[in-house]
Amino acid sequence: MLATLTVEETQINLKDLIDQVAAGQEIIITRNQQPVARVISEPSKPKPRLRPPPGLGKGMITIISDDEEHLKDFSDYMP
Repeated sequence: MLATLTVEETQINLKDLIDQVAAGQEIIITRNQQPVARVISEPSKPKPRLRPPPGLGKGMITIISDDEEHLKDFSDYMP
């Protein structure tokens, strides 16, 4: 939704206009019946994904190997 207001109207109702812009309304400010500014809301920034701290998965994986036969496939990579 688009609203057009004069500079004087904008100064009087600034707090209400900020609430309207935050709700998604766009406002055009005019001076001498000429548009001079457009007010739109700031797009919300996604929250950065923080890497979980080390140790949260402790005890969740158990590696069971009774022999070294599984290491044969990696012999080319071992010293």
